[in-house]
Amino acid sequence: MTKHSVVLIPGDGIGVETSAAMQRVVAASGVDIDWAVAQAGAGCIDEFGTPLPDETVQAIRERKTAIKGPVTTPVGTGFRSVNVALRKMLSLYVNLRPVMSIPGAGGRYDDVNLVIVRENTEDLYAGIEFEVGAPDTKELIAFVNDHEKGSISEDSGISIKPISVHATRDIVDYAFDYAERNGRRRVTAVHKANIMKHSDGLFLRVACEVAEERGAVGADAAGAIAFDDRIVDAFCMNMVMNPSQFDVIVFPNLYGDIASDLAAGLVGGLGLAPGANIGKECAVFEAVHGSAPDIAGKNLANPTAQILSAAMMLDHLGERESAERIRAGIRAVYAKGEHLTADIRRADGGSARAATCTEFTDAVVQELL
Repeated sequence: MTKHSVVLIPGDGIGVETSAAMQRVVAASGVDIDWAVAQAGAGCIDEFGTPLPDETVQAIRERKTAIKGPVTTPVGTGFRSVNVALRKMLSLYVNLRPVMSIPGAGGRYDDVNLVIVRENTEDLYAGIEFEVGAPDTKELIAFVNDHEKGSISEDSGISIKPISVHATRDIVDYAFDYAERNGRRRVTAVHKANIMKHSDGLFLRVACEVAEERGAVGADAAGAIAFDDRIVDAFCMNMVMNPSQFDVIVFPNLYGDIASDLAAGLVGGLGLAPGANIGKECAVFEAVHGSAPDIAGKNLANPTAQILSAAMMLDHLGERESAERIRAGIRAVYAKGEHLTADIRRADGGSARAATCTEFTDAVVQELL
């Protein structure tokens, strides 16, 4: 049996509990993991002076694969997101978020089976920002106004939205590669090219070039993976009305972040949403949800998203059979409905006592034995 070396970042808040639950389920699946525990998040600042110690980044570079629990990021103040920093430092250009209905999870639809492929390194999340009133902001505003590119008020803060040919080509290529590897039939590119012609317009143009090279002539292409495109606002409306029409969807960074939460809402919420950040050298798997400090340490967390993220990790490591067993175990627990955490009980109106994180995990482990 192959032994895999994986970095485990427990994270903050409920991350400690969901990470422990995930480890138990992976062990029950029969995969042999050598866990190298590393730290990140708000709890690291006092000891290391940073939420992302160099030792953690180096450990991921050495072992190539990591899984992390959620970490706390203050809104509007404090340090930038650990997740964003990891993506930049490790060149994790793909954010992969599969979204699938789980019967018994209280989702609005029972036929969702789509995959969001989000570009991870540029767009507004590149972090190129100019603070209101700062000298360089005033200089930028003067440049824009002087060159008749538009009119920017002097009391503005500014974020720059870069979208490049090479990053767009990389992410659209990945979307087609993923579709081919996993038997998917359609790739949809989402954009706002009708308004942002030199950023989203570039994204659409390059996506169409890649699609043509792949033989995806149009939405009805025979014998090949089909390709189409949607304007982001229309896409959101159509996603809510009929999510089953979508398969693999590729986005620039910001739209992909928003749409992935929208899609999670269709199947029961972020507690069910796994994710991965993938580069050419390393991959970091993570639950999409936050650290929920209000319930941390109370054994109330739903570990489903992190367990499903571990299943994605096992796929990545070549342990597909065990990954499928974990997903089947999750589905079985939800279908039986006897050991569901409070977030799911609220969603489906169930009257039975909500399960603890430990009880839910026990039920999943039992399905694997």
